[in-house]
Order: sequence, then C-alpha cells, then structure tokens
Amino acid sequence: MTPRAATGTSRVATGIGDRLLDRALATAVARAGAPARIRFTERQLYYEMCRVLRPLHTVPRRIPLTPAPPVRYERFEEALRRYGEVPGLLGPVPEARTVRAEPQPPVQPEPSAQPEEPDLYDYGLPRLLVCQSRSVARMLLANDIHLEGACPVLAADGLPLDPRLVAGLGRVDGATVHVLHDASTAGIALTARVRADVAAVAGAAGGPGVRVASMGLVPRHAAALHLVSPHGPAPGPGPATGPDDAHDDAQALPSALEPRERDWLAGGRFAEVESVPPARLLRTVLRVVRGPRMPSHSLWTGLRELRTAGFMTWPTDRSAV
Repeated sequence: MTPRAATGTSRVATGIGDRLLDRALATAVARAGAPARIRFTERQLYYEMCRVLRPLHTVPRRIPLTPAPPVRYERFEEALRRYGEVPGLLGPVPEARTVRAEPQPPVQPEPSAQPEEPDLYDYGLPRLLVCQSRSVARMLLANDIHLEGACPVLAADGLPLDPRLVAGLGRVDGATVHVLHDASTAGIALTARVRADVAAVAGAAGGPGVRVASMGLVPRHAAALHLVSPHGPAPGPGPATGPDDAHDDAQALPSALEPRERDWLAGGRFAEVESVPPARLLRTVLRVVRGPRMPSHSLWTGLRELRTAGFMTWPTDRSAV
C-alpha cells in the first residue's frame, strides 16, 4: 500500500487533540491486526480507533448501547495520513467497471479465455456467503475465510447469482446462502432480495429450494456489542423512486424485528459490519458457515476403531497364516 502522505496533504500534529488522535490510532493499528496479523479495511481501523477513544465495549452486554462516533471520519483520515503506511491495511476497493449505454457487437471469447475446468460447476455447493459490502467481502477473502470455511464469498453488487452456483447449491441437502449485512434498513432488506433472487433462479431451473439465512447485523446485535452507530437520513414515507429506495426497503423488513428495533431504524440509525472488531468478525463468520461442530472422540475410542480398519487391525495373539 502506498503511504498516505503521497495521496493527500500531510501535516505535523501540533495540538493536544492531534497528538491524542495519533496515539489512539497507533493503539488501534495494533489491536485491529491482533492476534495473527489480520488484514483489515480502513473503516474497520476507524471503528477500532473509536473504541480506543471511547471504550464502551467494556460495558456489560446486558446494558444495550449504540454510541455515536467520538471522532469525525475526516479527523481520522488526517491522523492516518500522518501515520503513514499501516501494516495489514487493505487498499481501497477497486472501482466497478462501468458499462457503456450504447449497444456493442458481440465479442467471441478467445480459446484461451475458456475455463480450464469446464466441470467446475458440476459439483455440489453446501454453503455460500453474500456480503452487502464489497470491502467486507474483500477483507474476508484476504483472511482466507473462503478456504477455512469451504465457502465462496461474494458481494451483493454481483447479484443476481450465477445460475450454475444456485444449481450447485441445489445438489446438496441443507445448502444455505448466508447473508452478511449492516444493521440498516437497506441491509436487513437484503436478505429478502437474495432469497427472491435464489428462488427465481432455482425455480427457472426446476431445482429444489435453497435456504437463505441472515447472518446479521440487526439492531439488537449492535446494541449488545455496543457498536458505534452513526446517524443517517431517516427512511421517509414518500413514494418510491427506484428499486433501492429506502421506502421499499422499509416495507421489506422482517416481522421478527422488535418494535424498538424498528424505531431505531426509523430514526436513521445504522451500524456497519465493519464496526465489529476484525478478529470477532472472522470468528463469527467462520463459526456460522461451518455449522455445529461434530462431537469429538477420545483417544481410546480411536484406538478401538482401529480394530475394524481393514488389514491394518489391532494385533492379536493368533499366529499369522
């Protein structure tokens, strides 16, 4: 990653406030990458700095809290430019390629562009993770969650899903699409959008239904974890202006939300997935996608099972034939 000083105007910390932010940022950098050199995004580092400045995460979870940010993001960026290069910090997410409005002639793919494994989509797929944020999906991939959890990770801006992926999910009993989203009106409504997309693709292919489950966040999660919760524009009751309109999202909220959670969302509050500490986010995602653990066996159980392991069985007193 290029140093921040090369991308913006850097200045030396002159006041007590700047020096305090610099010390908080240094502590946040050490915490964000712990315990095993975790890769993290810029917003995850910002929220870690907020926890350093206002350590309300130490308050017992039975006391619900969603504190406001103690420092503006612009002040954080200034401190980040003064800090320089941050180990473990992921660079900015590459911008999505724009599609031209005018029609283009069809382009035949080159032979080298054909997939080397044409039967890749012929296998079953037990689980899939769809993230609302591209930066979160990139962070999970950078930390090898897709390898440890045997779970492909996609971003929601890649919807609709490839029909071949949905077909692979349909080949496995109990296959699940997990949706990781913010505690916001648009984020909570994403699960219903993914469910409708999966049902439409599976129905067109004539395959079985696939379970779509929300991994969170929802407002009660944010309150229990004491996540920093900024204020945004409140979803208004006005007419819808597009498929992503906040009014449509408000109508798609699940009935399982408690009244206080709906009031929290109606007030324009939200909590991003990136506000969860990076290590906790990785542990939670890995635990959910892996599912319940199988019961462990003792050493003696394993030794007894060796007696039925074919020709390499436990030795007996009988002489060899």
